[in-house]
Amino acid sequence: MSPALSSLTLKDFLELPNIEESPAWELINQVPSQKPMPTLYHSRLQKRLVAKIDNASTIYEALPEFRCVLGNNSIVPDIAITRINRLPTTNQPLAGPPDWLIEILSPDQRSTRIITKIQTCLEEGAELAWLIDPLEEIILVFQPHQPLIISRDDSILPVLNDIPLTLSAQEIFNWLQG
Repeated sequence: MSPALSSLTLKDFLELPNIEESPAWELINQVPSQKPMPTLYHSRLQKRLVAKIDNASTIYEALPEFRCVLGNNSIVPDIAITRINRLPTTNQPLAGPPDWLIEILSPDQRSTRIITKIQTCLEEGAELAWLIDPLEEIILVFQPHQPLIISRDDSILPVLNDIPLTLSAQEIFNWLQG
């Protein structure tokens, strides 16, 4: 797929042959773009968060790089946390947004594009989103109809009500050390 492609419908995008190549392609506001290649920090945070969330819940599953097809967009969150009963029974994307999505900002990534993706998910029914910035060591927390939370240090992060998990921003950033 060429980055020069623009203004695609969701149907046309989903029919393209290479959207699942690594890293995956997304369609946001009719504009296709390829996600950046993950860095060590990105991969380490993604691995640890998936394990922590999965260990804390039996009714949700945390999935890395799982495609979600929204009304007019196709996204691949770094981590999609979804009720198990919402997951497809075949090898298909999730219909609709995840219940909670986590994005990890890469050094060469534009935060405005990720925030647009998060806002789209919230508008379509996601309950929670985190945007983790490993370089600044802050986590932006987005919830529908709530003010933005900027979390750092020992601030306890909001999670979905049904997940008995307590995590602070500092605990997450400590994982970057290995």
